[in-house]
Amino acid sequence: MDNQELQEPIRLPDGQDARVEDEGEYGESPRAVIAAVLANIAIGVVKFIAAFISGSSAMISEGVHSIVDSGNGLLILFGMKRASRKPDLAHPFGYSMELYFWTLVVAVMIFALGGGISIYEGVHRIMSITPDTVLGDPMLNYIIIAISAVIEGVSLSVALREFNAARGSVKPLEFIREAKDPSLFTVVLEDTAAETGLVLAFLGTLLGHITGNAYFDGIASVLIGVLLACVAIILLRETKGLLIGEGLSGEELKRLAHIVEANPNVEKCGRILSLYLGPQDLLVTVDVTFAETIDRSSIDHTIDSIERAIVTAFPQTTRIFIEPENLETTAADAKLAAKMINSQLH
Repeated sequence: MDNQELQEPIRLPDGQDARVEDEGEYGESPRAVIAAVLANIAIGVVKFIAAFISGSSAMISEGVHSIVDSGNGLLILFGMKRASRKPDLAHPFGYSMELYFWTLVVAVMIFALGGGISIYEGVHRIMSITPDTVLGDPMLNYIIIAISAVIEGVSLSVALREFNAARGSVKPLEFIREAKDPSLFTVVLEDTAAETGLVLAFLGTLLGHITGNAYFDGIASVLIGVLLACVAIILLRETKGLLIGEGLSGEELKRLAHIVEANPNVEKCGRILSLYLGPQDLLVTVDVTFAETIDRSSIDHTIDSIERAIVTAFPQTTRIFIEPENLETTAADAKLAAKMINSQLH
């Protein structure tokens, strides 16, 4: 078998291609990622300038935050590009999971660089305060924070528009738990954390100059670091599940079994195994008992019909393996699968 054969997607009976075209494989999420990268690069530069002039620890943390976020966006774009490569002999199921790997790298960077440096900077600032410490002019910080909030707000609005379009009526937290495209919610979480971090930086600067207490600046920096660490933990948790291997939900498996058994030539649908290799790259295997009255030719046509029905219901499906089984085995598998689904739903 050569590389060209490995690149062939599922072919439906009418010649329609079941694989989603590469350009749209990740929906519109690249637009939100690009907007976030451009915004963070611009904001990061001005934050560091403000931090250099004012000496604010919170602004240094915010500058680090923006630069890390811009690097993270570039890594996600890189992951999208790498994941879109065609299957080959070394990787017959393709490279779709690369997006999950690079999202994991992003989470580690947010935790180690964003959260770690911000907390270190804040603690260092607090420990270095003496009775002679003089607070700098906060006006530049206020201006930069205001400009940054506007730019981050534009980036967040783009990300939220893509996020809301993808989730539909699903609640945000539930969508994040169930989503198979981490680029959709990663940008939203990063931009939300960025806006929250700006609020913390503003409060640290404002309270410090109102009270004359220099500790508020360092405390704001530590809180920004804790905020980034929390975002990183959420991303790590979700990406871990995707890398280990997630499949269809219990309700989706029940729906798929119903589709298979709706075919008049099928006696029983048994075990169904599914695995997301990427956001739009779903592998499905189904054990099926065919009616004893049909011949081999009819079985082939039935398999084509089942594949078509599955792809119509689950367009992200790119590979389907249907295994004929005897009725006893299929019934036992179906009973075990039903028990697992009910356990998940309850």
